[in-house]
Amino acid sequence: MGQPIVHFEILGKDHAAIRDFYAAQFGWGMQEAMEGYTLVTTAEGSVAGAVGTPPEGLDRMVTLYIQVDSIDDALASIAKAGGATVVPRTVIPGMVTYAQFTDPAGNVVGLVESEMPAAE
Repeated sequence: MGQPIVHFEILGKDHAAIRDFYAAQFGWGMQEAMEGYTLVTTAEGSVAGAVGTPPEGLDRMVTLYIQVDSIDDALASIAKAGGATVVPRTVIPGMVTYAQFTDPAGNVVGLVESEMPAAE
């Protein structure tokens, strides 16, 4: 069995409009995590995600996150296969270790490390 998709992000310049749209259209639960970023709960047993504002310079962005045991190993393998690192291994203490890469077609995809980092 392959590595699971464990998180998604749907980002747009108007965070409130994106949040309200998905809550109303699909009945998703919303919990504000930080300014411009809201955690999303979907159906039980389904992948959870977030809506929010994209990085500077982008109007919108949709990203899937794939769980891996080692982001460093995954990024090395991805580079050999023609992908490129967009966001290097990044640790948010007590929450997540993640990275982003582009595939050969230019799609941005995220990685999440299996083990949660310790809180500071």
